[in-house]
Amino acid sequence: MQWMIWAGALMSVIGLLGLLLSIVKVAKARKAGLSDEELRAAVQKVVPLNLGALFLSVIGLMVVMVGISLS
Repeated sequence: MQWMIWAGALMSVIGLLGLLLSIVKVAKARKAGLSDEELRAAVQKVVPLNLGALFLSVIGLMVVMVGISLS
């Protein structure tokens, strides 16, 4: 089950990269000096990416745990 551990680790790393990307996008929007409504709209665009990346990271960690318990 070593392949399961590595696949889960890869999923977690991709999820963490997605979280970092969402942080960078929000930081850029904040530095752009947008109005309150525009900033809110920019953050709302990033929320699906953030949630998807978090979900992928959590699922990856679960796959790692299952792989460890099965090996």
